Parts: sequence; C-alpha cells; structure tokens
Amino acid sequence: MSDVAVLDPEVDEPELERPPRWRRVVPQVVAAVLVLVTGVAIGWLVPVLQRPGDVSAEAGFVRDMQTHHAQAVEMSMILYGRSTNQELRTVAMDIALTQQAQIGMMRMMLKEWHLQPTGERPVMAWMHGAHMEGMPGMPMVVDAEGLMPGMASAAEMARLRKAVSPEVDLLYCELMTRHHLGGIMMVDAVLARTDREQVRDLAEPMRTGQRSEITLFERLTERIKNPA
Repeated sequence: MSDVAVLDPEVDEPELERPPRWRRVVPQVVAAVLVLVTGVAIGWLVPVLQRPGDVSAEAGFVRDMQTHHAQAVEMSMILYGRSTNQELRTVAMDIALTQQAQIGMMRMMLKEWHLQPTGERPVMAWMHGAHMEGMPGMPMVVDAEGLMPGMASAAEMARLRKAVSPEVDLLYCELMTRHHLGGIMMVDAVLARTDREQVRDLAEPMRTGQRSEITLFERLTERIKNPA
C-alpha cells in the first residue's frame, strides 16, 4: 500500500480562517461616517466662507448706508411736517418709507452674515482711496464733522427744522440732492468692490431711484422758484 495520501473530493477542504464580521463591517461604517461628516462640514463651511467679513466693503457699506439713510428719513419727515407743498410732501414721504425699508433690509443682511450692527473700523474706512470727481464741494470720504458724503451738517439740519414754505421746500431739495449724490457715490464704490448678488440687488435699484429723485428735485426747485 502506498504511503501517499489520497484526497477525497467529497470531503470539504478546510475553510480559510476569516476575520470576525465586526472587523469587516467597522471599516465600512467608519468610511461612511467620514463621508457624512465631511459633507456636513463642507455644507457648514461654504456659507461661512461666503459671508462678508467684518472689515469687508460689503459690511462697511451696509453699516454706513444705514446711517446715511437715517438722515434722509429724518430730513424727509421734517419737510413733511413743515411744508405746505403737497407734491413735495408726497415725494418726501415716499423717500422716508423707501429708505426706512432699505434700512430694515440692511439690518437683516448683517444678521444673516452674523455681524454686529457696528464695526470697530472708522466710518467709511471701507472706501479709503475713493474720490469725488464731478462732485465739487463734497467731502473726500468724511468731512471735519465726521459726516459721510452728501450728509447735512448740524447747522443745516437746525436750519431745516426752523424753515417754513417756500424756504423749507427749497432747502430740502438742495440738501436731498447733495445727499443723494453722496449716496450714489457710496453705491458706486461698493459695486466696484463686490460681486455679491445680494448686495448688488440692493445697491443698483438704490442708485436708480436716487438718480430719478435728483431729476425730480431739479424740476420741483424750478417750479417753486417760478410758480405759474
């Protein structure tokens, strides 16, 4: 009899040793969790990275334009209470309502960007280097009183509060024309510095409306000076 072992094909070969099931499943679970965590992290980080920063032009514009608008609202309400010119009173109320609504929109933007209503940088710091070509007599960025472009001084505001028609009407048209020119300059500056659609959607109609109102003030001034 031969000593060579003969394998019986009907007898199963011994199974190779396999790792426990948990050792096979855990790496798959870990990989899935890593994918999920990475996706969540990206979903959280992208909006954060896309938000304007505290010292950005967008944040500076929104903060400063709220102050700029607030004075326009104040001047408009002064005119509304002191003028006898019904057409101009209607215009003033429209400006007050429009700019107050825009102030609300800008406040919401800062909340969405997780920014405080005011920043640590000086007023108009986001616009350093801006110039005022074509706008003689207007401040470079802020004037000696720290006022932004086009804003009325304390003395001018006091005069407006005391005036009556037709003086208050003419003064309002003059101050608001200059105020709008300054506002347009600020809008132009932020549009040159941002590609954020949210900011552009606010600023572009703002510029269009104020340009239209400047033309309206010119017509009203002429009409007040030369009544039919």
